[in-house]
Amino acid sequence: MTLYATLAASRTWEKSIPDPEPPYQEHIFIGAGNTPIFGLQAIPEQPQGTIVGTYGITGDLQNQWFLRLLGRKAFGQNYAVALFDWRAHGKTAELSPTLTADGLYEGEDFVRIAAQAKAMGCPAPFWFTGFSLGGQLALWAVKAAQAIAAWGPDLDLQASDIGGGAVICPSLDSNRSLSYLVKHPLGKYLEKAIARNLKQLAWKIHHCHPGAIDPLAIQRANSIWGFDHELVIGRLGFPSVEAYYQASSALPLLPQLKQPTLILYATDDPMFDPTLAADLKAACIDNPAIDLVLTHHGGHVGYISSVFAQQQAQDPDHWWAWNRVLEWCARAGKG
Repeated sequence: MTLYATLAASRTWEKSIPDPEPPYQEHIFIGAGNTPIFGLQAIPEQPQGTIVGTYGITGDLQNQWFLRLLGRKAFGQNYAVALFDWRAHGKTAELSPTLTADGLYEGEDFVRIAAQAKAMGCPAPFWFTGFSLGGQLALWAVKAAQAIAAWGPDLDLQASDIGGGAVICPSLDSNRSLSYLVKHPLGKYLEKAIARNLKQLAWKIHHCHPGAIDPLAIQRANSIWGFDHELVIGRLGFPSVEAYYQASSALPLLPQLKQPTLILYATDDPMFDPTLAADLKAACIDNPAIDLVLTHHGGHVGYISSVFAQQQAQDPDHWWAWNRVLEWCARAGKG
């Protein structure tokens, strides 16, 4: 499922849905710490809410087709859409040398983007969404929005404007999953591919912002752990990568979430430690705000449904996960 979504569906997705590309307008949002964040925004004639979303560990708005797919489907269902290149990615990396924080600051970024989108005509409720590491960021956004009265007096946004969050295959515990990935016979190759992309990301920032990153540190960053060790933790004040991962991981957040939150997670996800599925279930079981859909199959951000499954769910296409997300947002938005 994971390989199919990555290698095949990525080439044919535009033919799989009738919805055209929304009439996006480019916009530079201002996130936490006055970090400029590049985004795309579109508002339909009669919007019923706003989807704010980003993607996973690497990529940009131009090549992250799974997020652009959501944009088309959401706009087609009369949602305003605000998609963005998160810190150190895409055009945001051209605007600022600020590196990733895996949710510690990106949660506030989501909320500030929602506030600015509201000022430009995007209506509440705002739904935070993402997949993979972007799902972790969106969960941090739900958490950050709960305390907006304390930290966001400059924003014309209240916690009640936030509908909640909906995430697909979110990263939950980076320490455990990265350890699992590098030891897995196939996972180690995925880790190397991601590490190469992160290295390219760092070189891009170096070229756009000379002097912001030590090129020798970039040369030493030959793994995901190495990227965070060489480039990230020092700026954030963490003594080790392990401490940074522990602080930014999403699993401990789940019992604290108060806004409606949908989590779609497959127990056969090859990117994450398989034991996390049971811990995810345990973390959600006593929180009525969380709707956890734990499936046996789906892979990592796969969830390509068969014709039979489409008929069973009355879906218009095979994008099972996004269909569930939009269906849930519509239902949750009605209270």
